[in-house]
Amino acid sequence: MQQINDFLIALDGYIGGHEWFIVLLIGVGAFFTLYLGFPQIRYFRHSIRVLTGKYSDKKEIGDTSHFQALSTVLSGTVGTGNIAGVALAIHLGGPAALFWMMVTAAVGMSTKFVEVAISHKYRDILPDGSIAGGPMYFMRKRLNIKTSSGKLIKTGVFMGGFFAIATVLSTFGTGSLPQINAISGSMETTFNINPVVTGAVLAVILGMVIIGGIKRIAKVTSILVPFMAAVYIFGALVVIFSNVGNIIPSFISIFHTAFTGSAAAGGFLGASLAFAINRGVARGLFSNEAGQGSAPIGLASAKTKQPVAAGMVGILAPFIDTICICTLTGLVLLSTGAWKEKHETIFQVTDMEFVQGMYDEANEADNKALARHVRGYESIPFYTEPLNIENGFLVNDDVTLIHSRSVAEEFFFTVDGEPFTGELLLDRSGKIQRTSGVTVAGRSLLHSAPLTTVAFGMGALGRSGSYIVSIGLLMFAFSTAIAWSYYGDRAITYLVGQKYVIYYRLLYTVAFFFAAFTDTTIIWSLSYITIALMTVPNLIGVFLLRKEVKVSMREYWDDFRKEWPNEKISKVVTKRYNLD
Repeated sequence: MQQINDFLIALDGYIGGHEWFIVLLIGVGAFFTLYLGFPQIRYFRHSIRVLTGKYSDKKEIGDTSHFQALSTVLSGTVGTGNIAGVALAIHLGGPAALFWMMVTAAVGMSTKFVEVAISHKYRDILPDGSIAGGPMYFMRKRLNIKTSSGKLIKTGVFMGGFFAIATVLSTFGTGSLPQINAISGSMETTFNINPVVTGAVLAVILGMVIIGGIKRIAKVTSILVPFMAAVYIFGALVVIFSNVGNIIPSFISIFHTAFTGSAAAGGFLGASLAFAINRGVARGLFSNEAGQGSAPIGLASAKTKQPVAAGMVGILAPFIDTICICTLTGLVLLSTGAWKEKHETIFQVTDMEFVQGMYDEANEADNKALARHVRGYESIPFYTEPLNIENGFLVNDDVTLIHSRSVAEEFFFTVDGEPFTGELLLDRSGKIQRTSGVTVAGRSLLHSAPLTTVAFGMGALGRSGSYIVSIGLLMFAFSTAIAWSYYGDRAITYLVGQKYVIYYRLLYTVAFFFAAFTDTTIIWSLSYITIALMTVPNLIGVFLLRKEVKVSMREYWDDFRKEWPNEKISKVVTKRYNLD
């Protein structure tokens, strides 16, 4: 299992974790921001009016209203990325990572606008009257190349097929596996519920919802999303204002470290600027999915004849998801100081490693060596000799245990709840062999959902705050799994036809159950790769069709002026699109 995880991490280093991916993601978003004249600012108020249905006609073709379509999309994005993902980003990159998450969201609003508009324009109406849309459809219809001799090279067909396959994989790497894993872990930590029980109950409910298709999904998410967002935002604000003296310092730390990286603080060993940007962008994308191509699949179902109207609604998704909810989560972590403090926890094998020598974070030289080690710049030699344990305590005096990128303290070894005595064998990477059956618990930094859970308990709500996270994570993550099942069945429809969708839904539900008790680290590592495999062809596709997007926008505003002559259009829009 560790070898698989190491392979996934190495592969991600060449794809989603590499600098070229960040340049592509931010670059395309920044390009469309300038090319279209800052649509995320200029059309923001108009997008809210479109969302409310002010300009809608119920007789138009589609499966859902704008609000239901956005609810489905938000249910797909507001999930573990907002709770666990933000905590992981700050754990890895410090406060600077939150800044780069917000940057990703800001430019991502433009990207989302474009990808939704162009995908809606080329959606299909299936024989049963339902809608199928997404990047794979505009790729197939618009990105084939015709040579001077008239020969058609089906590049768009290939890109569409690749994207659809990547989407199916991503439904497991993004939509199913990490969601139920985070839910089961949080429910076990907070309520001591066995992950198998959590997985079984929720898998049954999931199956009952997704069998009904987009209309049932939309009805569920349009109720669930607003409710769960309100509860979570309320809880976050209570915790933040319980630590009111740290609010301004938290904002200062976000922007002060944005271009310098984060220095060591408490148990946090620091992070370079490059690493903060990398992880902030990666977690930002995982949270709001701007550029990934998933939202266009959901928003393609909206009842409107105007693709740009669907794009307007798409602008709101990254704003709500990342700039609002993720920022609140980040402020909870920073204002409470939970991100840099060590807490009691059960150690995960994949997060543990024993290294040679005794290291003390309070020692400047040791701190620098540890920081370079956890950042991957200069490794400390792993300890590979057997560990001698007596009554649960480590006897060896020439070894340091690192857990969650921090020096572990007060750790204790048990087997079946009893203190362990004997030898423990380590592998070449300084990790305990999984067959040992030994559990290690102690104090270290936390990451992902456990970190956010602890932070919510450090305010006026006390223990109740952690319940908000657990219940919020349950609803957020479960709704994400629901939405991604729809993305997957549209991709299956594109690849092999509607009749095979039922088999996909069954597989999706079964995988959802088993992921409840699968190692968290490997699931996150898998999700990074599947995200990148969707994002790259989608960004290339929308960039190639940039001129068509601008033409569509001119047509939209021209039609809008004719249909709604009494509605005020800004002078900037009127001048830009020659509406006089």
